[in-house]
Amino acid sequence: MTRFLKMLALAFVLSASTLGGMGVGGAASAATSARGFASDRIVVEARGEGADVILIPGLASTSAVWARTAQALEGRYRVHLVTVRGFGDVSAGGNGEGLIGAPAAAEIRRYIAEQGLERPAVIGHSMGGQIALRVAADAGPRVGRVMVVDASPFFPSLISSGATAGDVEPLARLAYQGLLLFGDEALKTQAGAMGADMGGAADSLFSTLGWQGGDRRTLAQGLYEVMTVDLRARLPAITAPVTVVYGWSADDRSPRSQIDALFRASYRSLRTPAAFERIEGAEHMVMIDQPRRFQAAVERFLR
Repeated sequence: MTRFLKMLALAFVLSASTLGGMGVGGAASAATSARGFASDRIVVEARGEGADVILIPGLASTSAVWARTAQALEGRYRVHLVTVRGFGDVSAGGNGEGLIGAPAAAEIRRYIAEQGLERPAVIGHSMGGQIALRVAADAGPRVGRVMVVDASPFFPSLISSGATAGDVEPLARLAYQGLLLFGDEALKTQAGAMGADMGGAADSLFSTLGWQGGDRRTLAQGLYEVMTVDLRARLPAITAPVTVVYGWSADDRSPRSQIDALFRASYRSLRTPAAFERIEGAEHMVMIDQPRRFQAAVERFLR
């Protein structure tokens, strides 16, 4: 168990949403529902004209993470910026109870139908990448293409290909309870109480989570889902082409130098093989860490 906890800590260094010093409240607060669309799960802001591109942020993120991407696209595309309710300054609404990812995906599919979007491109980061996969699996040909950014259908598989949701669930439940009741500091304390000799990995794990506001219950549930949701069995239902973009390092001392094969293995059950693009010098927040290289990947994806 101790070894697995260490691996899981490293997985979250790779996959947990990190917002750095960027505020998350302003952009989400300013977003308004596109053309009257109302949802108690998501908020959507539409900008620009042209072919449709949907941008979905990750755990504890709002649409603010897509600011540069949206600005680069909105002169040529109609960009739909999603914020999951309960993150940032947006009220939790229906996300105050129950699941987060599946209902959010269902609302995005409803948005596509009600707004009459024609085979939109869907781009999702981290937990938003999992939501994008759900949308594509359930929407079939109504989705044109999918890009997942530093996201896996099962995040623990980025460290151990043999990991299962059952392996992770006890720690995920503990993380949920700790965050819900006591906040981030309790997660460190509780992990230590389990006897996990995680050393410096624990500090890295919890410092990189970078919570910057939001409904505590929504964040706790989102974290639980990121740790336990396994969508690999849903991948064969996706008919749209999939592109996987992720941060990579040439430094063999970095876990990201070994990430290529793990990402490829995670998506091997797609009916059509995915395209993979690694962005050197980026960590988890690829679009912020390396904005020019990321934007170039987006442009190739949208051709």
